[in-house]
Amino acid sequence: MTNMSLVTTFILTGLSHSPELDTLLFGIFLVIYALTVVGNLLILLVITVDPHLHTPMYYFLSNLSFIDMWFSTVTVPKMLMTLVSPEGSPISFPGCVAQLYSFHFLGSTECFLYTVMSYDRFLAVSYPLRYASMMSGRTCALLATTTWLSGSVHSAVQTTLTFRLPFCGPNQIQHYFCDAPPILKLTCADTSANEVVIFVNIGVVALGCFFLIVLSYVSIIHSILKIHTSEGRWRAFQTCASHCTVVLCFFVPCVFIYLRPGSKEAMDRIVAVFYTVMTPLLTPVVYTLRNKEVKKALLTLKDKVAYSQSK
Repeated sequence: MTNMSLVTTFILTGLSHSPELDTLLFGIFLVIYALTVVGNLLILLVITVDPHLHTPMYYFLSNLSFIDMWFSTVTVPKMLMTLVSPEGSPISFPGCVAQLYSFHFLGSTECFLYTVMSYDRFLAVSYPLRYASMMSGRTCALLATTTWLSGSVHSAVQTTLTFRLPFCGPNQIQHYFCDAPPILKLTCADTSANEVVIFVNIGVVALGCFFLIVLSYVSIIHSILKIHTSEGRWRAFQTCASHCTVVLCFFVPCVFIYLRPGSKEAMDRIVAVFYTVMTPLLTPVVYTLRNKEVKKALLTLKDKVAYSQSK
């Protein structure tokens, strides 16, 4: 990546809010971040140690938990630093490049993973007898690897397009993390081509994935309506409700920020909180509170720990 930048350090200004709220917001976001990391680590641990959860659905869920844990880690610590520093939080030029790459890498991988998970639910509901053979371990590994590689390529394009431009100052990023739209406002070159490419790039990925997810769930609903018993329909619906909840909370804010004309910095920062702070917390909350198998596995793990400590 060629860079002609004169800027060596950026300043993240953080959220747009009253300074009197710094301490309160710091406490809230710190608690949310801690719960996010611990919750997702717990899901990873439970899925790893419980043989009953070694299924395609939970294999993809473990990938999602791993992504959410790091997706939150990429942005929230810097946000917390902006809340304790009135002048904003400094971040080096290479650090900003790394943060933007990591953010889009994990975010786009999660986008692809949601699509794969909806396809998995489609096969589970529509082809229950053939599901095990259609979603074999090899197929799961191939789908997961494809999502990670696709996310890596997508992020590399975003990062290269953003940082190939010269930055001559100012160096204040009106956000709490390095993202392409606020960074492009600081470059001393024409960014119209970049904005179009980024719009198309993210639009193709986000809207393409969302279309495939909707298509999968239309097919799932069609299959559910064919189930004769109300208990069977309810069980099939429950397997998909958690995924739908998390998908909507992830895609709606992304579409609002990246795929609308114009940009309102204060509003963008507030909306970004939903998918950088709140959505990663939803994975452990939704998939444990609404999932009997995970709750049962957690209780089993708790009993094992208590038994080992009593010996």
